[in-house]
Amino acid sequence: MSIISGLNKEFESRVRLGMMSVLMVNDWVDFTEMKNLLQVTDGNLASHSSALEKNNYIEVKKEFVGKKPRTSYKITTMGKKAFQEHLAFLEKMMKQ
Repeated sequence: MSIISGLNKEFESRVRLGMMSVLMVNDWVDFTEMKNLLQVTDGNLASHSSALEKNNYIEVKKEFVGKKPRTSYKITTMGKKAFQEHLAFLEKMMKQ
């Protein structure tokens, strides 16, 4: 068994790590705020968020506020658990 086998491959990207970190401490975060916090392009954020959504790690809400579309993100219970396990394994690796 590899030393890194306990790491979650879905969190290898710095963008996904950033998204999950932001969502661990915030309820809902909208697209623009997340984009600004992570300093990424629209397309970059959209592709990473859809990958996390596909794995049921985040929930994506699309709505209209007036006539403007708004996309928001929230971490799921499954996402929170998976991310905590990922972080715990990183800590365990650093202590070895």
